Amino acid sequence: MAESHSGGTEGAAGGKSRFDDIYDRPDPRAYFGRLAPLEYEIPHHAQPVFRHVAAERAALDDSRPGRPAVLDVCCSYGINAALLNHDVTLAEMYERYTSPALRTMSTAELAARDKVFYAERRRPDAMPVFGLDVAAPAVHYALEVGLLDEGFTDDLEHGSPSRTLRRALAEVGLITLTGGGSYVTTRTFTALLDGARRPVWVSAFVLRTVSYHPIVRALAAHGLRTTVDVSRTYPQRLCTDERERQYAVEAVRTLGGDPAGREENGRLHSLYYESRSFGSALRG
Repeated sequence: MAESHSGGTEGAAGGKSRFDDIYDRPDPRAYFGRLAPLEYEIPHHAQPVFRHVAAERAALDDSRPGRPAVLDVCCSYGINAALLNHDVTLAEMYERYTSPALRTMSTAELAARDKVFYAERRRPDAMPVFGLDVAAPAVHYALEVGLLDEGFTDDLEHGSPSRTLRRALAEVGLITLTGGGSYVTTRTFTALLDGARRPVWVSAFVLRTVSYHPIVRALAAHGLRTTVDVSRTYPQRLCTDERERQYAVEAVRTLGGDPAGREENGRLHSLYYESRSFGSALRG
């Protein structure tokens, strides 16, 4: 997802721009239309990383039947699920959902075509993917077209997991996150890990404008060790205006980072955090 209202804490993001309106639409055309000019690209960078980590986690014998599921937090319209399990690129998704040919279709027509589009591109090594996002229309669409195996709209920042989510958490082996680090806190991650029955790893791309350290501490309390290479950053999107650029520069500096060549140039960047159980081999 991009930066939405997921978790209900958008207002706490200081000078960062709001994108609440693109998540309450019945299909993803407004999402891609709004984000295309901003060159929102973090799902593209996450695609090979998530595929690699998901395969590694699936190969881990955790003494439970079946393949562990991936839970994508702040999943919106199932973008990460599409990129994980299908032979499709983010650029192709932008082209598809902003094309004039699809502009006049009804949501029902688009959903019918999307079901076929993704079914034809389903990878043989596809993983079960669950989605969590408070944006109900986005989750509903991802479920309807087959991108998510299960979808949930629980707001774990303000409540406990529902019975159906608790049941699904027993099958989760990997939690993924792109962009939602500004909105979900330790409350969400603690609730998810408390419900886990398998060993759970976490792969998260988090903007450099926010601190991920409270979540790292919460993960450590659940037996997870986190690694991050602060020298390598991943472009997220262009700043919407000068106000957001100044906010990003100041936020990065406050957290001890250097915005030169990145946020100073008007583009938000993320760091990649990988968390695994203490007994698991960590990537160097």
